[in-house]
Amino acid sequence: MTTLQKTIGDHAEEDALKFLTQKGLRLLEKKFACKVGEIDLIMQDSNDIVFVEVRARKKSSFGTAAESITPQKIKKIVRTATIYLQRRNCLHKVHSRFDVVAIDFSNQQIEITWYKNAFTA
Repeated sequence: MTTLQKTIGDHAEEDALKFLTQKGLRLLEKKFACKVGEIDLIMQDSNDIVFVEVRARKKSSFGTAAESITPQKIKKIVRTATIYLQRRNCLHKVHSRFDVVAIDFSNQQIEITWYKNAFTA
């Protein structure tokens, strides 16, 4: 990943965090990583644990931010979320869901789209 991509990604994650916090979610953890993968944001929404994948696209020539999530990426997110819940001894004790926050930058405007329950485990 280039420095520019990392900078865009870091800014997108901060924008997503601010957006979700304004919607009433509470941050539990940022950039949870294990040997399987990484989850950008882990939030709490009422009694639900929400695993959030943040995707950003500066140009739409290769598709939108939301379209950039592959089945392989989904599999890694689900496996990583399972490890997170196992490490906290709450795998079968909490409700969880997988959300996507897609951020598209076009014509110097930022469009944020929040997909609740974007995919299932």
